[in-house]
Amino acid sequence: MRFTALISITEEIAVPSPPQRVWEIISDPSAVVSCIGGAELGPSHEDGSFDGTLAIRFGGLRVKFAARISLDLDEPAREGVLTARGADGQGATRFSAHATFRVVEGDTPDTSKVFCDGEIKLNGKLVKLIESGAGMVASRMTVEFTEQLIQKCAPASAEPLVEASGSGHAVPPRPTGLFARLRAWWAGRKSKRQGQSLPRSESRSAEALDQGGRR
Repeated sequence: MRFTALISITEEIAVPSPPQRVWEIISDPSAVVSCIGGAELGPSHEDGSFDGTLAIRFGGLRVKFAARISLDLDEPAREGVLTARGADGQGATRFSAHATFRVVEGDTPDTSKVFCDGEIKLNGKLVKLIESGAGMVASRMTVEFTEQLIQKCAPASAEPLVEASGSGHAVPPRPTGLFARLRAWWAGRKSKRQGQSLPRSESRSAEALDQGGRR
């Protein structure tokens, strides 16, 4: 038995960068693909379309889709239309997608909003599995895409920050993403421990004094 499904996507992404800068990134297929985990850009064709793949995990199953993608851009309006058609690696499920996106000015100067509306039509054996986990997967991918898009849109001059104390030492940009923040936190604790470590003899003396004080 073959199943069919229709998945609708509506997203609004706030980006703290000017619209022109955001459009430069969002209209560049290679830049967009680099913002999506598990996505790869393939060769282009004479008609302007290009190939692409996207690997997505639904629960314990990892599905890799391959697609032929077309992109129609309206630069003055900062709007675009994306169409794609393809199937999973085994050909068990086929899909077609259509999406429109646009970049507009944000609520405050030098900020932007990206609006995206689209539909994905699925047909095949994996439809039920994909449909049941589509909401969670879409939410996770939106968060990851937003983080990467904001990083790429940030001006290069904004990457090295200077401490407010006026010491002039460059401070690396704040890491984004849960694992990046955890790595930074652990590195800070490790560095602090190393800086506060005492020689073994001094450590034993301090320990003995501490124990004596407790008596």
